Amino acid sequence: MLFDFKLPEFDIRALYDTNTILGQVIEFLIYTAVAALVTAIVLAVYNRFVKKKLRDKKNIQIRFTQNIIRTLIILIAVIWVLVSSSATTDIGKVLFQGTAIIGAVVGLAAQPVIGDLFSGIALSFNRPFEIGDRIELDNGIRGIVMDITIRHVVIRTIDTIDVIVPNSKINASLITNMSHNTKTRSAHLKFNIAYGSDVRKAMDILKNVIEECEYTIPAWKGKEEYGPVYFVSYADSSLVLSTTIYYKPASATEVVLSDINMRVNDAFAKEGIEIPFNYVNVVMKDQK
Repeated sequence: MLFDFKLPEFDIRALYDTNTILGQVIEFLIYTAVAALVTAIVLAVYNRFVKKKLRDKKNIQIRFTQNIIRTLIILIAVIWVLVSSSATTDIGKVLFQGTAIIGAVVGLAAQPVIGDLFSGIALSFNRPFEIGDRIELDNGIRGIVMDITIRHVVIRTIDTIDVIVPNSKINASLITNMSHNTKTRSAHLKFNIAYGSDVRKAMDILKNVIEECEYTIPAWKGKEEYGPVYFVSYADSSLVLSTTIYYKPASATEVVLSDINMRVNDAFAKEGIEIPFNYVNVVMKDQK
């Protein structure tokens, strides 16, 4: 024949023979698929029956423990594949037999990870904040705590930007917790009105503004009275009114104050209440 070409012979038993490279690869893929499937099922069951019952809990111990359990499940699956598959049995033996040497190498390489892990454990037990608390760090980062993992804490700023801070940094920081052991926060405000203004009318306007604000809550539990308004002093060019507003810890102070100030400014302008401001008269001398 002009072309004498034969296909290479292929023994299908090589697919199942773990003594061949092809067989070991197929076996490894099968173990990996089984491990991935079992892991997915276990995590799904965990999320459905455990995490669902704890979804309303904002305790950082619960959130941190959930992340630890999830990590351990995945780690166990990886180790099982390494030990069970013929292609990776030697790797598994080295991992378990050379624990001291490998542990030292991994320990040196993963010091930041280990530090963050132990710092996360310390945070979960000391509980300087909970999920949903508004905190401020000594480096100026402030916002609401959204989550804690085995490596970092997620803080959402007023600009809705998530800042990822390592647990070790948080654990070593001075933390100001505006939500610690309280269901309300407060802010003291002062408003200046011009001399000759109707003080009682201005006080009523402030009371209505505070009550209509979507962020404020009643000053006393069981009562619908919001922040009372007081006429506190005479300034050089104005009368000073003051009040204390109360709002939920999760609300950003800047958002609450901005909303109140905008409402007060509009209400005063509408009702003819003048907000005084300084001005300067310049007298020009006649050089002649």
